Amino acid sequence: MTSTDNGSDKKGRPTPKRKDSQSKRIVSSLSPVTTKEEKKRAKANALAARQATRTAYLRGDENALPARDRGSARRFVRNYVDSRRSIGEYFLPIIFVVLVLTLIPIAAVQLGSIALMYSVLMVAAIDGVFLSRKIKKLVAEKFPNEIVRGIGMYAWLRSTQMRRLRAPKPMHKVGDTNF
Repeated sequence: MTSTDNGSDKKGRPTPKRKDSQSKRIVSSLSPVTTKEEKKRAKANALAARQATRTAYLRGDENALPARDRGSARRFVRNYVDSRRSIGEYFLPIIFVVLVLTLIPIAAVQLGSIALMYSVLMVAAIDGVFLSRKIKKLVAEKFPNEIVRGIGMYAWLRSTQMRRLRAPKPMHKVGDTNF
């Protein structure tokens, strides 16, 4: 048995105090020494950069868009969806009305409001199927080299968002046909 196994062997010196050990450490050159002013300035610069990126994204700048929104075909889909009205964009306000109506303790009102909600949902889904089929056909004609996989769902999801909450913001008014 060795002397380290039984614990009787001592290291021969006292354990150094924490203060002494920490004072001997070398400051890493990887972490920059920053002052409060430098941190404040860096924070302000980061905030300004985030705001500029967000503004460019909402404006529809191609460089600021995420990968799912990039490309001429996706821009065409956004413009096509934004140039028409759909029942899906009114679904959220209708749900809010249904929520309020279900608080009324009359069974007929509650059932009617729930029926309204499901009927709007069904109409929005049917509208989404027709929109998806039409947009795939239009994109295939206008952009023959583009892949149309996923473009129908992209169009339907955009059509179900309230117009003022869409991002990037709509570039065309309802009824525009030149895009």
